[in-house]
Amino acid sequence: MRQIVLDTETTGLDPKSGHRIIEIGCVELVNRKLTGKHYHQYINPEREVDDGAIEVHGITNEFLVDKPVFSQIADEFMTFCDGAELVIHNAPFDVGFIDAELKRLRSPRWQMVAAHCSVLDTLTMAREKHPGQKNNLDALCKRYFVDNSQRDLHGALLDAEILADVYLLMTGGQTDLALAGSGSGGEDGDSSETEQAEAGSIRRLTADRAPLSVVRASADEQQAHTEFLSLLEKAAGKHYW
Repeated sequence: MRQIVLDTETTGLDPKSGHRIIEIGCVELVNRKLTGKHYHQYINPEREVDDGAIEVHGITNEFLVDKPVFSQIADEFMTFCDGAELVIHNAPFDVGFIDAELKRLRSPRWQMVAAHCSVLDTLTMAREKHPGQKNNLDALCKRYFVDNSQRDLHGALLDAEILADVYLLMTGGQTDLALAGSGSGGEDGDSSETEQAEAGSIRRLTADRAPLSVVRASADEQQAHTEFLSLLEKAAGKHYW
């Protein structure tokens, strides 16, 4: 299964008011594993960026002057995403902006997002999983012990990478095993926040790492195991009261 975790930054909040995309960041997952492939592009929106938006992402008009316009990067971006499931936090926002950009293209090849990709909204998923709680990306990072210390400002590629970690943890079953045990941590058996983070966080391994060695049981160990199982079966037939 191929998934693209995607985020955008924009000139403002509403594409219907003429606001445009200024940054796209994507990371690829295949069978729930990060492949290392990503797509990242700054885009000249051909209009001014709202001051309020600059305060959020820090991307200025001056920075975007020499960047390509959307029509110049559309083929590369859409080819990267084509056929995948898009994983997006608050998907209607990003998809709405992408659809608005594609509509401007009037391209016979690229229609609306729904014609090329399925979409999974992690905000909807988080609200169902954690009703009544904050479910923005920062809150989810805190809940799932994902490091977002570099997220002083919003950035599409960084946010996509962070969201990939959050999504994998949020959909991977129990991740806070450190909370379940007793006898570790302080006097009350509570593990430290650091230990919880280590238990719940994703550790990325390089693709060229050495393969894991497999240690097989010896004949003596297999025999001892068989004898032990036999003892357990006999004990199970006895009752003590």
